[in-house]
Amino acid sequence: MEFDYDLIVIGAGSGGVRAARMAATYGAKVAIVEEFRVGGTCVIRGCVPKKLYVYAARFRDQFDVAESFGWQVDASFDWPTLVAAKEKEITRLEHAYSSNLEKPGVEIIRDRAVVTGPNGVRLLGDGRDLSGKYILIATGARPFVPDIPGADLGITSNEAFDLPALPHSILIEGGGYIAVEFATIFAGLGVNTTIIYRGDCILRGFDEDMRRGLEAGLIDRGVRIIYQTTIQSLSKAGDDITATFSDGVSAPFGAVMFATGRRPNVDGLGLETAGVTLTDGGSIAVDEYSRTSTASIYAVGDVTGRAQLTPVAIREGWYFAETVFNDNRLKVDHSLIPTAVFSEPEIGVVGLTEAEAATHGDIDVYLAKFRPMQNTLSTRTERMVLKLITEKDGGKVLGVHILGPAAAEMIQLVGIAVGMGATKADFDRTIALHPSAAEELVTFKSPTYVYRGGERV
Repeated sequence: MEFDYDLIVIGAGSGGVRAARMAATYGAKVAIVEEFRVGGTCVIRGCVPKKLYVYAARFRDQFDVAESFGWQVDASFDWPTLVAAKEKEITRLEHAYSSNLEKPGVEIIRDRAVVTGPNGVRLLGDGRDLSGKYILIATGARPFVPDIPGADLGITSNEAFDLPALPHSILIEGGGYIAVEFATIFAGLGVNTTIIYRGDCILRGFDEDMRRGLEAGLIDRGVRIIYQTTIQSLSKAGDDITATFSDGVSAPFGAVMFATGRRPNVDGLGLETAGVTLTDGGSIAVDEYSRTSTASIYAVGDVTGRAQLTPVAIREGWYFAETVFNDNRLKVDHSLIPTAVFSEPEIGVVGLTEAEAATHGDIDVYLAKFRPMQNTLSTRTERMVLKLITEKDGGKVLGVHILGPAAAEMIQLVGIAVGMGATKADFDRTIALHPSAAEELVTFKSPTYVYRGGERV
């Protein structure tokens, strides 16, 4: 059977772009369909602009510390300047992504696509029907907005980057990495910031020392945190928005942001017409090679609900192309993924938390808390936290957790060692680089405490 294309990719985000580019490099005729902007969430309204805004927010801390080193700083902040600079950079990246697709011959179609069958796609804009030997769904995910009265008065991470002006105050609902990162951004830029979260501590699923350390760091920066409470409704009150909480209290805010998770973009894609199965959570069910229940249709990235991280989507897209178009069957190992939270203080982690590791057998825990060197000349009291979790008696490293300056940069390199199965003895043989915070990871002499038989002793 003849097809218009060897591969039709729906969604030009990180995973879709990598898959399309690699498949075309291997000689496939490829089309990629995107209804918004090339680059997806990460480039346009996710990782990249978020990190740029985090940089902007961190200058306040730097200015505070600078005075202890003899600098006299008189600074002011202009929001429109940051927004314009961000837009210039993501536009540059969008052009780069498009160019990288066009070089190997990928056809970029700017339209909305729906699946019409195992090998069929319809473009809703111009009404064309396309056929492909394979179809790859890479439509990502979108912010979830609770179904409450007045929900349309709130914003999500999609809109936060392009507000016409900074609000005088903001309420952020959620306790995950998006919530704490935007709390860092807004608080650092001078906005009176409040987090409201239904749980009893932010960053559920992270190691407890990381959670409590970040909680203290945010509070130290003026962020108010309200636990075990949710927003029940929003209403307009002049220029402000009044939020009514589950405990009956109401309060006005300049803006309200929902950071209550993300949902896979599967609505209206026509997947049911091709027999594509969804999971109970609404994501596309795939096997270890990213193949769906329909043999000719694959899916990668956030839409599969496996790990909502850009590098994971890129790797899944790459391995899909290797498997299908280069006769090189590869599957992504999702069991050990370094993760960073670009909050202030920053977090970088790889491997098991203390609670998880304690269920795997006898372990040793090494813990260090100290003031970052850049703060020792100032009155700042925050602590950096480094935790190393190993099998007992110098065994395999099971988890590394870092909170403080450059945590993400450190954990990327530590992830190599952990992925290779490094032991505590391997860390011990490494000569420390002094003075640095990372040297603590290779200078631990004895465990801070241990678990034996599942009990902390």
